[in-house]
Amino acid sequence: MNQTSVHALTLARPVLRGLTILNLLYAAGIAALLAFSFFIEGWPQRPLGFDLTHAHPNIGNGLRVIIVIGILGAVVVHTILRRLLTIVDTVRAGDPFTLRNARHLHVIAWSVLTLEVLRLPVRVIASAVWEPGRLGGFSFTPWLAVLLLFVLAGVFAHGARMRDDLEGTI
Repeated sequence: MNQTSVHALTLARPVLRGLTILNLLYAAGIAALLAFSFFIEGWPQRPLGFDLTHAHPNIGNGLRVIIVIGILGAVVVHTILRRLLTIVDTVRAGDPFTLRNARHLHVIAWSVLTLEVLRLPVRVIASAVWEPGRLGGFSFTPWLAVLLLFVLAGVFAHGARMRDDLEGTI
């Protein structure tokens, strides 16, 4: 392993832990926002500082749905971060090609796919409320990342099976 890889692995663990804490704070913050939205008089125009309810009477409910999707997204991101941290630990230990890591990558792939699917209703709601008729640009990059993760999970599984076969022949 080269020096850059060693430095990246050294930084990966604290960065992933920091991201996990930030993600939990994000989830708690938007969960609190959702709870308080039912008690804030003038929701959502008062917290936003301007009135959208005349033009879009259902904006309050749309924002609540987006908040719920954000909470679901935080749960999915937490799953990704925890699994990634486990993979980083096995790489640091020198044993990354395991069936367990292949399963972790498979779950991460499904999780990223879930995040992309969760983005769709957010875009539809935002389009209906803020920019009627405009769903914004589409990017292939996240969908390619999902495909890459599924392929990488397969590579890890195949590598783990090959290693097990080699160990069995010695």
